[in-house]
Amino acid sequence: MSNSMRPLPLNRIPWSRPSWLRPKYLLFAVIGVMFVIVAIVFERFLIDYKDPEWKHIEPFKWWLLVHGIAGASALILGPMQFSDRLRQRFTKLHRVVGRIYVTSALIAAPMGAYIEYVQERTGATRSFTIETVLQGGLWFLTTAIAFAFILNGKVQQHRAWMIRSFATGPMIFLEVRVIMWLIGIQNLTPSKVETIVWLCTASSIFLADVVLQIQEYLRSRPAAANLPLVSQTRNTARL
Repeated sequence: MSNSMRPLPLNRIPWSRPSWLRPKYLLFAVIGVMFVIVAIVFERFLIDYKDPEWKHIEPFKWWLLVHGIAGASALILGPMQFSDRLRQRFTKLHRVVGRIYVTSALIAAPMGAYIEYVQERTGATRSFTIETVLQGGLWFLTTAIAFAFILNGKVQQHRAWMIRSFATGPMIFLEVRVIMWLIGIQNLTPSKVETIVWLCTASSIFLADVVLQIQEYLRSRPAAANLPLVSQTRNTARL
């Protein structure tokens, strides 16, 4: 039998990771779980008009309505922007969803800062207002940069800055509330809540870049792993 017809040993057959085990899908699953926790624990007041939270938001409820709709749109539509299938098969839909996300972010970010300023006038701390302005500014800036890159046809840079945009906006919203839930809402003071928010904001860009580096590593690893196999195939063909 020719050497070229020999089957590859089982231990040399490259392993194909099931699609559901891809890090991107696992990350989406984590975001989904976080979303459910936040909706159940923190947003139940939306369907309970007797909840005392309504009294707290009374001074800025209409501003909060605009902020909430824009923020929720960004939170729900953001992950869709990272779907390769959606981008490749439904390019027009991808662009429409992207424009809605950008518009939502550019509305929600400054609106959140203004709402915190209103709360400062009713007793909230100045440092919390500063944090909200910083976080809103990061979200606004990263989104604007991502949009500018895609307008100039820079797809890779656009994707990177969209990840940073999602990390500095919707992800901080989820992270803060999930951490509060894990610690125990009954154990939290305003200063502890502010500390959590500051930590999430300070680490947002770093965590986004960790995701980008993992993506780059996984993208380059299959090519490197296949080099010995390609080399063996070529050598076998020569025999």
